[in-house]
Amino acid sequence: MTHPAPRRPLRFAVLAAATVAIGLTAGCASGGNKKKDVAYVARDVDTLYTAAKNRLDRGDSKQAAALFDEVERQHPYSPWARRAQLMSAFSYYVSRDYPKSVQSAQRFLSIHPGNKDAPYAYYLVALCYYEQISDVTRDQKITQQALTAMNELVRRYPNTDYAADARLKVDLINDHLAGKEMEIGRLYQRSGKWLAGTLRFRTVAEKFQTTSHAPEALYRLVESYLSLGLPQEAQKAAAVLGTNYPGSKWYQRSYDLMNKYAPGTTAS
Repeated sequence: MTHPAPRRPLRFAVLAAATVAIGLTAGCASGGNKKKDVAYVARDVDTLYTAAKNRLDRGDSKQAAALFDEVERQHPYSPWARRAQLMSAFSYYVSRDYPKSVQSAQRFLSIHPGNKDAPYAYYLVALCYYEQISDVTRDQKITQQALTAMNELVRRYPNTDYAADARLKVDLINDHLAGKEMEIGRLYQRSGKWLAGTLRFRTVAEKFQTTSHAPEALYRLVESYLSLGLPQEAQKAAAVLGTNYPGSKWYQRSYDLMNKYAPGTTAS
């Protein structure tokens, strides 16, 4: 299964605008080239923060992130430093530098764990992992990290809009992980490693039973058990398939298999 590209929430733009607007005083747009913009030059916090905001508004998110980092370095005890940490994480996210975005967001959380914007920081971390989910043919370590981060967000802030979106993404992540198990299971089947394949299909049927892969997993179990000479186990899997997905193509296929290779049993 190819993972669908996740939708970037509109609230990011809204929260970003709100964050930079709070307490922001008037300032001139930063001039000069990019190297001059991010070079270490002692500047007052208003000017430096405004320069970062201007870069972000113009779509130069990488330079914006560097400037927001500079706000914290030059003015670590200013209230602007807290805002800059979060805006740095956001800017890195926009520029798709996900490792640095995670690092910035986690730094914000380590210093300000009880801040009102902490749910947003957790959400940003989870999204960074989520957007890196790769095809099921590749390693799924990052997918597991996305699942862990989304579940942590839901656990800590269950009543937020971020948690509501995270729950939807958890369903997609589980479907993706189930797809990986199916990919490996089918590979084992094609190699004649029926027992190894069975273990993968059982994982999907038991751990990911609400995903779109569950009906096929049950059918593959019927195939595998019949190939292993275990018609009673095949019948159990077919019965579960018939009970939960009676109208699916996978049930009809399992029914045909049972009638052909285990006529003494039934698939329903």
